[in-house]
Amino acid sequence: MCGIAGVVGSRPDPAVLFRMGQAIAHRGPDEAVETVLDQAGFAFRRLSIIDVAGGHQPIWNETEDVAILLNGEIYNHRELRPGLEARGHRFRTRSDVESVLHLWEEKGARCLSDLRGMFALAIWDARLGRLFLARDRLGKKPLFYSRISGGLVFGSEIKAILQHPAVEREPNLDAINLFLSLHCVPAPQTAFTGIACLPPAHHLTWQAGNVEIERYWDLEYGGGPDGSELEVRDETLRLIRESVAIRLESEVPLGAFLSGGIDSSSVVAIAAEASSSPLNTFSIGFGSQEFDESVYARLVAKRFGTNHHELRIEEAPSETMQDLVRQFDQPFGDSSAIPTLQVAKITRPHVTVVLTGDGGDETFAGYDRYQLSRYAWAFAVPSPVLQALYRAAGPFGRFLGRGDRILRARPTSLADAYLASLYQPTGPSDPRRFELATATMRARFNGGGSPLDSMLAVDVHGYLPDDLLVKVDMATMAHSLEARAPFLDHKLMEFVARQPESAKLRGGQQKHLLRAAMEGILPPEILERRKHGFGVPLAHWLRTNLSEVMEDTLLSDRAVARGHFNGGDLKRIVADTKAGSDRYKYLVWDLMMLELWQRTYIDAVPALS
Repeated sequence: MCGIAGVVGSRPDPAVLFRMGQAIAHRGPDEAVETVLDQAGFAFRRLSIIDVAGGHQPIWNETEDVAILLNGEIYNHRELRPGLEARGHRFRTRSDVESVLHLWEEKGARCLSDLRGMFALAIWDARLGRLFLARDRLGKKPLFYSRISGGLVFGSEIKAILQHPAVEREPNLDAINLFLSLHCVPAPQTAFTGIACLPPAHHLTWQAGNVEIERYWDLEYGGGPDGSELEVRDETLRLIRESVAIRLESEVPLGAFLSGGIDSSSVVAIAAEASSSPLNTFSIGFGSQEFDESVYARLVAKRFGTNHHELRIEEAPSETMQDLVRQFDQPFGDSSAIPTLQVAKITRPHVTVVLTGDGGDETFAGYDRYQLSRYAWAFAVPSPVLQALYRAAGPFGRFLGRGDRILRARPTSLADAYLASLYQPTGPSDPRRFELATATMRARFNGGGSPLDSMLAVDVHGYLPDDLLVKVDMATMAHSLEARAPFLDHKLMEFVARQPESAKLRGGQQKHLLRAAMEGILPPEILERRKHGFGVPLAHWLRTNLSEVMEDTLLSDRAVARGHFNGGDLKRIVADTKAGSDRYKYLVWDLMMLELWQRTYIDAVPALS
């Protein structure tokens, strides 16, 4: 795991490369390298995991005219290496990265289909003056770029790209509009004009100022069951075991996040089964019972004999807000990033690599909102009847959780109903913002085929890479911690995606296939739990120890002077929130993150690590 950055198109300034590397030093504190060539330059910061003694990057081919930088891990590199050696390639290291370099020499962009892992990579072909960038299938590792006069700048994080003098710090108002509905900035946009995010499962080629971008993989749903129900269950468990096992390779200490939900508990159970010594596990608990899962995490830790570490949060850690803004580069509205940053902080002194349960919901259908697929028939009724039903149910909206969003949006199709359950306009006067924000996701909705698979496809292409994986990568790498997600193994995901809806959601039971696969391994208290979600008591925090921060941030002269929002509206939503209303809590948090981001990244030059 590392931080990578670079410039192509002209001979770079070594001082600029150094600053680019320093901006992402937290991603790789074990080694710092700057490489200056005639038409390219690279900055590399290494977190040593595999081939600790060797594996220095960039790695060059035998003729030293092609070089690679890679952030991530290739879990099948041992399988790839013998064939490459048999075909005449000479290896200088034991690093997984070198296998990718030689594979690229043989296949070019087609080599990506052979890789099993997480990665953001850059390959420079000095013979042709060509740069090749690529990102893993699901978007576990980030990669950004900016086109400059005659060249291109790239990096693992935006803060590295901003160190280049040709890149301006101008806010992208279209992306900010999207953020205010989606709570994050979706790829390929970023919050900065002129800086783009390479989407997951895409590769980019730059040569002589020309840029070409292509998708190389997509998850396909449907196709029917792969055998009997028993065979599908057994194959699912086999793939989970395989996925966990290949992610246990490490020359440094390894542990796991453990929330007490079925996803992280499954990963811990299988990892403990495959480990020769007790696994280190880490969890976070809250003073509020509504958000606290620590009792279940302790139950799993005891069951599988782990060395368990627990952090409890009683109050909102206001100092972590600034850490979040500084680390994430863009406004980020998922408030669970706060505990994720904190659990990463307590984990790093014990281990360098951590397994997570990320992707379990999107792979096995774990969110409550997927239950909406069972009511697809309701949108076939005549529109006047549907609108009458909405009017009749309106008074009960406050009891329906996310269902209230659907009632207020009054959708006429299942696709719009699902999107309304995810996102809402920031106010009744701005429906166009919501339309823009959901246009791409609406196009994805029918890509999954069946109602449930369509919902899963929307999340796999949106919520997962733009929110959840950004949160985990940025929070863990802020503390030089590598996170690995077995449920995002593409072979496991492809297998589960092919199975029918009834294997994932049966009789109202979410994650039916995962529960069946883990039966007899996990205790009933975990198998039978409903989805809890990794949330924080945000409304309570905003009314108590974040109240002053909220007011000082949103109602300050500095914020009002920007003219982005109506001052009277801001005062009203702040007053309502302080008075006990939960209605605006997510909007308030988004606006706070936006203002703090502008102060950190737009009003001033962002500080180096």
